[in-house]
Amino acid sequence: MAFILQKVIKYRVRVTRANLKLAFPDLSCENLLTLEKAIYRNLADISVEALKGFTMPNKNVMKRHKILNPELLDFYHKNGQSVIGVAGHIGNWEWGAISAGVQLNHYPIAIYKSLSNKLIDGFMKWNRSLRGTLMAPTSITFETFEKYRNTKCIYLLVADQSPSKSSSPKAYWIDFFNMETACIHGPEKYARMYNYPIIFIDIRRVKRGFYEIELSTLVDNPNEIPDGEITKRYMNKLEEVIRRNPESWLWSHRRWKLKRL
Repeated sequence: MAFILQKVIKYRVRVTRANLKLAFPDLSCENLLTLEKAIYRNLADISVEALKGFTMPNKNVMKRHKILNPELLDFYHKNGQSVIGVAGHIGNWEWGAISAGVQLNHYPIAIYKSLSNKLIDGFMKWNRSLRGTLMAPTSITFETFEKYRNTKCIYLLVADQSPSKSSSPKAYWIDFFNMETACIHGPEKYARMYNYPIIFIDIRRVKRGFYEIELSTLVDNPNEIPDGEITKRYMNKLEEVIRRNPESWLWSHRRWKLKRL
């Protein structure tokens, strides 16, 4: 599958190569090509694993997508406080929506972009709801936060892609891989609006098909720090984990397409 994606279909090869050259200007052509090959192997693995996730029993979910320190959230849960969990498109983020429902005490709500195929979108929402996770499309993000404001939730947001043109005026501009980068404002906006702590979700591949997740607190009191600081901390942490295993990130997205006017 990796070979077909990279060499036959050439799925977003130009975008991937352009991103790698921007992010790693000091890497040789040979090293860039080696990294590119590993990226498509990672993409193929995640694609197969995502399909397997539909039928994988809960005991295998806990074994293959293991949260190492769920007790980090116990303090917030005991105090009746919701949190926002932020991750990146790194490692197997797809399994996050099913593993949270079987490993955490907080009620997991995954904010996601609806799929154009309504049949597949509906099946995905149904399957993951069986594991305890509510799938809420981005179009009703505010309504979802309002509806569950009295429930102890963990809102799962994968917020490392480029903002849409319509939302770009609200974007935060952060230094990311030594480039001024437009960043989605949603996590910071809702953290400040509801005074929810921000938890970073670090997904690490241990070996093929097995991941470990480590949680860490980025921000405890969002309204006590300067505007933009939450997004900066998130992007800085994200860059740190990407540099640790660059082949595990989704490089096929046009991450630097927006330029500040």
